[in-house]
Amino acid sequence: MRDQACRLYLITPAQIDDAGSFCAELENLLVAGQGTAAEIACLQLRLKNVPDETVLAMARAILPVAHKYDCAFLINDRPDLAKSAGADGAHIGQSDMAYARARDMLGPEASIGVTCHASRHLAMQAGEAGADYVAFGAFYPTTTKEVSHQAEPEILTAWSQMTTVPCVAIGGITPENARPLVAAGADFLAVSGTIWHHPGGPAVAMEAFAAVLD
Repeated sequence: MRDQACRLYLITPAQIDDAGSFCAELENLLVAGQGTAAEIACLQLRLKNVPDETVLAMARAILPVAHKYDCAFLINDRPDLAKSAGADGAHIGQSDMAYARARDMLGPEASIGVTCHASRHLAMQAGEAGADYVAFGAFYPTTTKEVSHQAEPEILTAWSQMTTVPCVAIGGITPENARPLVAAGADFLAVSGTIWHHPGGPAVAMEAFAAVLD
């Protein structure tokens, strides 16, 4: 089993109305996480049903903020837009572009993650193909997206025992329910709504995650 500490993988809100305000809030979170157990390792831009130009404009605004704090920056679903924006890579689902095509498009140095639902078979396929990480979930109910696959913490343990390819746990993860996933072997916790919509604000949510991950 791998011995590295579990870290946060932050996903943007589904809608961002103002790039400037969002980047300021993001920078505050990245600063707050520096040197703590809740340091944000990766940020994924996930905007649905918006024009490509909107995704690119947002990506180009966010990228320098993420890189200022050594945070990897990926774009969801669209390796082509990730390449155009100069992102570090992309996250692809099972119904998106095939991994091999995404790798050809982005090159050997890009980070590419693959959604594998609750399937070790899909994860093995992705890992053997060269994916930089696999994502399992959903572990808990979530309002961020519709899900049709339920994963159990045991899949994280099995995966961490059989391979060195990192795994991301995703789906309804909060400070209150994250501990079993960390104990099971998750390398990263993917979080979105629980950060951005926390009643006390994103910084308070980060502090709560730091207590769990410390």
